[in-house]
Amino acid sequence: MRDRSNVVAGIILTCSLNLTPIVFGQGRGQGRGGQGRGQQQAVRPAPRWPDGQINLGQVPGEPPGLWDAGPTNIPLARPDTPTDFGLFAADAREPTDPFMASKPKLSQVPFQPWARALFDYRVQIRNEPYVRCKPSSGARQVGTAYGTQFVDDRELKRFYIFETGGAHSFRTVYMDGRAHPANLSPSNRGHSVGHWDGDTLVVDTIGFNERVWIDNLGMPTTEQLHMIERFTRTDFSTIKYEVMVDDPGAYTSPWKSGFYLRFTPGESFEFVCQDNNQAPELIVGDGTFNIKPPPYVP
Repeated sequence: MRDRSNVVAGIILTCSLNLTPIVFGQGRGQGRGGQGRGQQQAVRPAPRWPDGQINLGQVPGEPPGLWDAGPTNIPLARPDTPTDFGLFAADAREPTDPFMASKPKLSQVPFQPWARALFDYRVQIRNEPYVRCKPSSGARQVGTAYGTQFVDDRELKRFYIFETGGAHSFRTVYMDGRAHPANLSPSNRGHSVGHWDGDTLVVDTIGFNERVWIDNLGMPTTEQLHMIERFTRTDFSTIKYEVMVDDPGAYTSPWKSGFYLRFTPGESFEFVCQDNNQAPELIVGDGTFNIKPPPYVP
C-alpha cells in the first residue's frame, strides 16, 4: 500500500448533547495539490446545475479534481491527556496547532463505558479495517486517502461516493424518495437515502454492522447506528461535511462532528489494496499498554 502518513482523516468535533450547531475551523496542512489551506486564494462561487441546484461533483468544462481532508484533520477530538491516543499521541498538537485546539476533548464525547474502553483499546493497536482492505463508511469514507469523488447521477436519481484509497468500492445514496427497507441485512456501508435541503445534501444511513469504523481511530458503533450526513459546497473549492451519530447502543446521546473538504486538481487512480499487507508495528502497541495482538496481520 502507499504511505499511510496521509491516510487518516479527522474531524473537527463540536460535541453537543442538545445537538446545537457545529462551529468549524479551516484546517491547515496540505491536500493532494500541495497547497496549504492557510494560503489566500481567489474564492469562486459554488457551481450549480442549469436548474440552480448545487453541483457537489465534477464541473463540466473544468479540470478534474478530488476532495481531500488534509492529513492534519485527525482525529475526532482532542485528547484530555496524550496517553488517550496511544500510538496517535504524536498527533495531539494542542494548543500550538490551532486546528487541533478548535476541537473539544475526548471526554466530551458521550461514550457508554464499554464504548470508551473499546476506543482506548483500538487507538493502541490501530487494527483499523481500512488497512485490511475493508470498506469504511461515514466520515472515514468521505475523508479518505488520496481524495474522494462525488458523482450526482441526476437521471438515475442516485448519488455516489467513491474513495480512492482503501477498499476498491463505493457507496450509493438513493435520491428517488424511497424509504429504508424494513428488514436490512447489516453491512459495512449500510443503506443510504438522500434529499436536498436547500443547498445542502442530506444523507440518512442505517443498517450498519458492528464491524464498520466511521473514523480512523475507531469510534465504536453498533447495529443501532443511525447516521445523518450533510454536504454543503460553500464555494467552488470547499465542502462543509457534517455528521450526526445517533447510536443508543454505544453512546448516551446523539453527537455531532464535521470537517472541511478541499477540492484539489488531479485525477483518481486505481488503488490496489493488498490483502497480505503486513504492518506488524501497527498491532503490537507502543509498549505502554499491555495488549494481546489480534489473530491476524492487517
